[in-house]
Amino acid sequence: MNTIAAMSDPTIETTAPEQVEPQDLHRLELQRRANRDEVIALGLSPYGHRTDGLITLKAAHEAYSEAADTANKESNQAHKAAKRENPDATDLPEIVDDRPRVKVAGRVVLSRDNGKLIWLNLRDYTSDTFQVAVSKRDCDEQGFALAKKLDVGDIVVAEGPLTRTNTGEVTCWVDTLLPASKCLVPPPEKHAGLTDTELRYRQRYIDMWVNPETTRVFVLRSKMMKALRNFLDQQDFVEVDTPVLQTQAGGAAARPFFTHMNALGIDLSLRIAPELYLKRLLVGGMPRVYEVSRNFRNEGLDKSHNPEFTSLELYEAFGNYETMREIAEGLVRELALLAAEETGNDPKSMPFGDLNINYGSAFIRITYRELFKQALGFEFDDIESARAEATKRGIKTKSEDGSPIADIFIINELFEDVAEAKIDPSKPTFVLDYPAVLSPLTRPKAETINDTIPLADRWDLFIGGMEIGPAYTELNDPDIQEAKFREQLAGVDDEESTFRNYDEDFINALKVGMPPAGGLGLGIDRLVMLLSNSRSIRDVLPFPMMRPQSGS
Repeated sequence: MNTIAAMSDPTIETTAPEQVEPQDLHRLELQRRANRDEVIALGLSPYGHRTDGLITLKAAHEAYSEAADTANKESNQAHKAAKRENPDATDLPEIVDDRPRVKVAGRVVLSRDNGKLIWLNLRDYTSDTFQVAVSKRDCDEQGFALAKKLDVGDIVVAEGPLTRTNTGEVTCWVDTLLPASKCLVPPPEKHAGLTDTELRYRQRYIDMWVNPETTRVFVLRSKMMKALRNFLDQQDFVEVDTPVLQTQAGGAAARPFFTHMNALGIDLSLRIAPELYLKRLLVGGMPRVYEVSRNFRNEGLDKSHNPEFTSLELYEAFGNYETMREIAEGLVRELALLAAEETGNDPKSMPFGDLNINYGSAFIRITYRELFKQALGFEFDDIESARAEATKRGIKTKSEDGSPIADIFIINELFEDVAEAKIDPSKPTFVLDYPAVLSPLTRPKAETINDTIPLADRWDLFIGGMEIGPAYTELNDPDIQEAKFREQLAGVDDEESTFRNYDEDFINALKVGMPPAGGLGLGIDRLVMLLSNSRSIRDVLPFPMMRPQSGS
């Protein structure tokens, strides 16, 4: 699958609203309204009615029978030949018509009026285009008159047998044509199209009409979600729902959105992560849980970030971060196989921009320490070298008040700026064993407790130059968790600490007893980006967040 096209479909023949004056746009709309009135005069509702028995345009194309079509054409030829020889004969050969009949609906993207025969190209979410033919001889009078009044963009219902034209195109030979919805605005010009990407995101309804690739991405996303749920259901995970409105935003260090509940007179925040609630379910005795959650973070927008996003988060009692690695690799490969089948690509060479990503081979594993050493040439716990390298690269080593920034945050910034860039984006890679202080909800690695920088049972998965998600061996010691919460609450700086909370009820839950567990989070939007070859998160969200237009 190619990335969503920036240009509109070249088959759409229209007048370009970008190239006419406002009064002309008004004129074009008036003409369409006049055509609508003429449809009403035919005794038809321009906005349609309930219609049963519809099939998709793709299904209609697949329903075509070569044998039935050939038999029909041969019997017609025999009938006509016999009638030419004896016009008065009453025992003419019977016309055989066992061609499949279909009833379809679609938006008109092309109309060609040849007088007594009108060709329409229709589109729905399953098909680029599908041809229907409306002839004066075979279509009812009302339907033929309607075809004369259609504009590009109108939605119609067509019914009739399937045939193949002389040009080899499967076609519905219409005997009944009905309106379903009148389009009152002209579409984008066929060559310019919706080349303005911002306009495509703002007017997604037009983008989907003009660019069939847009809809294909959304359909692929839906199929991926079904496959994801099926994969986890087969492993006895139970899907649950946790609160979106929370008294405390926990589970991540992120800036929340706030709101107010009038009924209780309390301030609430929108969920930044479902983690702490899912863990409460482990305490309650559920061994395997997951949630496909909408999360909200009041932070920036770029090609891989949207303030409202979808994630998968799951927990397994008596698992660990290795258990989670096996699940993550299996799940991502399963989704890649699905995407490859849908797009006709090879799972070992899935396109993503200029990359070809290999999902078919075992994912790469490398530790935080190893990657840091490869990228920077010294050990990550060599504090002196790390501070010198940070200074050289213009990385802040002191806070605004002049106090030194903690060593670990300097080390991690070097890691994110330098080491992560060394990961091969074409090979899915697990980076394991992060510094423990960076993972306050993660169980520390026992063998590193006394090291200069203790490590934690955590990995992050990187694909295509993006972080797809982390996994942990979960911390279930309430005393250590409480100490880490208080440490985290101090924050890196005053601003960040403002948006970190101490969740006393979660500590109480841990005191009840949470079994050892592994936890995993994956960014769904980024996975869809990768597997649909979409370079912006806005391409995989039907309605991404947009800056308000001036004057709106």
